[in-house]
Amino acid sequence: QVQLVESGGGLVQAGGSLRLSCAASGSIFSINTMGWYRQAPGKQRELVATITSLGSTNYTDSVKDRFTISRDSAKNTWYLQMNSLKPEDTAVYYCNTRARTGSSWYRDYWGQGTQVTVSS
Repeated sequence: QVQLVESGGGLVQAGGSLRLSCAASGSIFSINTMGWYRQAPGKQRELVATITSLGSTNYTDSVKDRFTISRDSAKNTWYLQMNSLKPEDTAVYYCNTRARTGSSWYRDYWGQGTQVTVSS
């Protein structure tokens, strides 16, 4: 099994910054992708950003040029640096990974979620 622990959420004013972290632990054999998703009240969960094991990144249009995803592969940890935050960024942010363990093929794992609230 793989466990994901998130940290770094909180309350910030519009224009401010936050940095989310996600640490993966467990019997990890390899990781394919690491990512961040978010879910606002009354809305579906949406992809925010992903980074592959080769370092290729992908962002949803609304966060391009404001958010940056990065990783420390040696620590199985990845980050989401969020700058110029807007009230519409308010959501629960979930980290995600597609990983292979010693006993299972690649599958998705999710963190417990961390609240990000941006006040206007």
